[in-house]
Amino acid sequence: MNTKKEEYSKGNENEVPKSALITGANKGIGFETARQLLQKGFYVYIGTRHLKNGLVAVEKLKSEGLNNAQAIQLDVTDDNSVKTAREEIGRKTQVLDVLINNAGINGGAPYTALEAGTDQFAAVFNTNVFGVARVTKNFIDLLQKSTEPRIVNVSSSVGSLSLQSDPDWQAYHYAKYAVYGSSKAAMNMYTIHLAYELRDTAFKINAVCPGYTRTDFTNHNGGEVEEAGKRIIKYALIDQNGPTGKFFSEESNPETGEISW
Repeated sequence: MNTKKEEYSKGNENEVPKSALITGANKGIGFETARQLLQKGFYVYIGTRHLKNGLVAVEKLKSEGLNNAQAIQLDVTDDNSVKTAREEIGRKTQVLDVLINNAGINGGAPYTALEAGTDQFAAVFNTNVFGVARVTKNFIDLLQKSTEPRIVNVSSSVGSLSLQSDPDWQAYHYAKYAVYGSSKAAMNMYTIHLAYELRDTAFKINAVCPGYTRTDFTNHNGGEVEEAGKRIIKYALIDQNGPTGKFFSEESNPETGEISW
């Protein structure tokens, strides 16, 4: 199952489709990312904290003719849940080609550094940082068996220290979320180190901001979810000449996509 696979969208029935795990994929950007990967011919594991929500998501995808999806109960904050998900996927396949660490929370109001409580910081870091590390560590062995392993850590431009400290940045005066921003900055650093440690392998690992998107996460304000999904899978599908250890936000930098940490 770890033989080289190419152009799955062509639908060659003799080829084993590439596989992807997306955390927090039962709704929003995660769900749209799953839809687009399925359209590319992937087999997608829909990671979901509550299995019933994942099953509903899978049925919705099947109603669109996208049948290669499976709901996996996966709470990124729970060691046992992640280990169980790894065992379940491991019974299905020996290879995982793509991991998209999408699950995330903002911690809720208050968002300011002086007003937010330590309990908010703890909860958000447990999902947005520790959750990413927890899932990645548990699934790295399956990813290592892929000929073209890809990890996309879904980030945010509010996690960029450079942008957040630049008065000329267009969102400088309103994109201030101390808890969420701190967690994404920490996750970005994790991404840098992970890419460095795997620099001499076939891995491509990047942090990607999908942009301000109209979902439950933003109270349905922002851009279209389809565009956010495209921005994520772009880096899940890059070839061996593609970047690794980089931070991309096409919303912030439409020319090249890359932004500073």
